[in-house]
Amino acid sequence: MNGNDVGSVSLWHATYDVPMFPSLNENVHTDVCVIGAGIAGLTAAYLLSKEGRTVTVIDAVGVGAGETGRTTAHFFPPDERYFQIENRFGSENAVLVANAFRQATDLVERIILNEGIQCGFSRLEGYLYARTDTGVPDIEREFHAAVRAGVDVQLVEQVPGMRFTTGPAVCFRNQAQFHPMKYLGGLAAAITRQGGRIYGGTRAVKIVSHGSENVVQTGSHEINASSVIVATNTPFNDRVVMHTKQSGYQTYVLGLRVMKGSIPRILLWDTGDPYYYVRLESPEGDTDHDILVIGGEDHKVGQDSHPEHRYKEIEAWARAHFPGVETVTYRWSGEVMEPADGLPFLGRNPVDNSNVYIITGDSGNGMTHCTAGAKLITDLIQGRPNEWSDLYAPSRKPLHGISTFLHEQANTLKQYGALLKADAPISQRVPEFDEGAVVESNGKKLAVYREADGQLHARSAICTHLGCVVAWNSAEKSWDCPCHGSRFNVDGEVLHGPAVTPLAAVSLDGLVVSVEDKSPSEAGTSGG
Repeated sequence: MNGNDVGSVSLWHATYDVPMFPSLNENVHTDVCVIGAGIAGLTAAYLLSKEGRTVTVIDAVGVGAGETGRTTAHFFPPDERYFQIENRFGSENAVLVANAFRQATDLVERIILNEGIQCGFSRLEGYLYARTDTGVPDIEREFHAAVRAGVDVQLVEQVPGMRFTTGPAVCFRNQAQFHPMKYLGGLAAAITRQGGRIYGGTRAVKIVSHGSENVVQTGSHEINASSVIVATNTPFNDRVVMHTKQSGYQTYVLGLRVMKGSIPRILLWDTGDPYYYVRLESPEGDTDHDILVIGGEDHKVGQDSHPEHRYKEIEAWARAHFPGVETVTYRWSGEVMEPADGLPFLGRNPVDNSNVYIITGDSGNGMTHCTAGAKLITDLIQGRPNEWSDLYAPSRKPLHGISTFLHEQANTLKQYGALLKADAPISQRVPEFDEGAVVESNGKKLAVYREADGQLHARSAICTHLGCVVAWNSAEKSWDCPCHGSRFNVDGEVLHGPAVTPLAAVSLDGLVVSVEDKSPSEAGTSGG
């Protein structure tokens, strides 16, 4: 079996059935409405319900249907190196970041112990090494900065147990990993035991504030809440401001079968750009094998129409560095929000009522940042001070990452050029079988997918968030917005925000389908 034989289903989704919850079927009054049933939303709901708040959680699909189920589920140091955080925010704030990471990991462990959640949580060492010689100086810089931040680290000459030469590495002690879907299942059970309510198949489309009260509109029903937490990876309730401060990146993951004991049980990542990150998972019922989980090969969402080569590159790297790799058993991708200054946005949403909160900008540390964000917002709602609130405030200006901010804005403006350029990559012909393409019909840009049997699916190619032209993603069979990271399936339904409404339905009149294009089993067309 190779990567092309494996569908895009994560290891976590394939090995655990999450509990299902009904759709909202009535108007609700609650203390707190949490939008999003991933680790951020469910952790916040758990903490607040434990403090006696009435909590209602809604999700457009269900528990773990978003990015938590597409992570690699590790707890290791920030993607933004400690020496970079020192340079941008100062040594005192680097200490705060280290404390946030430590407390978030400890909180997850404590919840697991208190609630008896069986999710494979384990503590282990993590190693950062330089992929090339030019990265070696950064290893020493990171070691000394981590020491100053109070992190338990050691500088080693070689990552132990690795068959390839890593060179010097920073060993971060007491890191962690778990099975994220099993953890969410345990959190959901605890929330309902504490009186919280969870609804799946319920998409929030708007938040309307009336004084100190908020109304979350779902299209068919309303939720009245004193506080609202938007935990949807990227906020849907902020059309512009937050989306200039962060950018969506697609990251790719393989799960490869290896003999048990052939690779040490550690976390491993490097200084490359993009970098590779590695962990092991032990599948139930298989005493002879582990699953080697490797992620990387990130790129801007919507800016690689045929990203299958990224899986091949990860597999080639894996086989070159871990000779015992047998077969590819899982393949998936996820979307990571990268903040311009390197730190997440956790707290009050700057363009909403003061009791509307967001958790976003995880920067590849979703398990840690989302847990820290849930704790921070719980403190704010409960009227307690939190030492991280200023550092992670969503209202902060991207002054510490101004060069990244300007680069990303230039990239976004370039994508909007596809609306105006006469030489944009479009045609009047439908795409090949099992392919998608942006085509021109009656002066309009259409997102057209052609099934293997010839059936056509067509929607407007204009993203319903802020009007960018979507691009085809052949690996996920989706339409991805290269401007702000929204994603849609072939029928235009939203897969990932900030968009909340589907791509508009269109007519297929005017599309050219030549005789040689048609297959004998062509089933017809679908424009609505």
